[in-house]
Amino acid sequence: MKKILVTGAAGFIGYHLIKNLIDQENNQVVGLDIINDYYDVELKYDRLRESGLSIDEIEYNQLLSSKLHPNYRFIKMDLLDKINLQNLFELERFDFVVNLAAQVGIRYSLYNPEAYLNSNLLGFLNVLEACRNYPVKHLIFASSSSVYGANKKVPFTEEDTVDNPISFYAVTKKANELMAHSYSHLFGIPCTGLRFFTVYGPWGRPDMAYFIFTSAIINNKPIKLNNGGNMSRDFTYIDDVIDGIIRVMYNYPTQNHQNVNSISKAQLQIFNIGNNNPSNIESVVEIIENNLNKKAIKEYQDIQPGDVESTFADISRIKGITGFSVKVNIKDGLKRFIDWYLDYYDKKR
Repeated sequence: MKKILVTGAAGFIGYHLIKNLIDQENNQVVGLDIINDYYDVELKYDRLRESGLSIDEIEYNQLLSSKLHPNYRFIKMDLLDKINLQNLFELERFDFVVNLAAQVGIRYSLYNPEAYLNSNLLGFLNVLEACRNYPVKHLIFASSSSVYGANKKVPFTEEDTVDNPISFYAVTKKANELMAHSYSHLFGIPCTGLRFFTVYGPWGRPDMAYFIFTSAIINNKPIKLNNGGNMSRDFTYIDDVIDGIIRVMYNYPTQNHQNVNSISKAQLQIFNIGNNNPSNIESVVEIIENNLNKKAIKEYQDIQPGDVESTFADISRIKGITGFSVKVNIKDGLKRFIDWYLDYYDKKR
């Protein structure tokens, strides 16, 4: 029996990860989320409903059992609530922790950096402290491709220098990797950071470009293409991301697995999880247009502050260690997303 905590349980990746984990009867899963209003709260609640939770029964700091999955419970909690978080760890004695809770979004960090300081730094510190006081077999945490900044060498490898972030969001993710390294070195916590590359798919985030484009085209609104449309992203389908997380979870770091500096005792791994095949934004729009049988109204603008022209993941490390491979291409993945989108919002009417 494995007991697993997933933070960010009402989020896009968290929802899909929990769905995968609770299908395995030998897992006991606890999902944690504060359910903030950065984007549509109803979408977050619907994800929780899909997991068998009664929304009107959710209370702060109260474990709620799923009505569909006896091995799943949910708790509404803020990671800044150190005392109750420590109490949860003491009560449950988790084997694995997957920390996906974070304030996301590059553009939002230009206007509300405090949200990133609180959630991504202080919240993560509380997770590390809980793992220190109530040791776990493995802490997996979300980093981001944003840590690569405006690096020109592609594809991005885990050995690349990531000392020049160009958004505060990226700063917090780089800081998470350093924080995990120090706690692993000092307290022997096995840690793995996952640098996600543009995750997309059903139940996705409404602030992501592919989601915004789909909504705008359907509603006859213009879409904004940054940098004159000369942008590319290593779009990674959600099922591939979940497969990567699961493979990594049971691959425990060994001392100095990554760090060549013999002074470090950290048991730390860093992996890219990406598609290893970037797509031009104009081609993504074309795929969406073809699926909707409708043309986009395009508006071109300059590249936005904190944004980068392209991302491109080298996935040879995770492939070599865990056997990870990409199975869903952008054309098939976007079709699955659009099919979900049309069904979901048709039911909302």
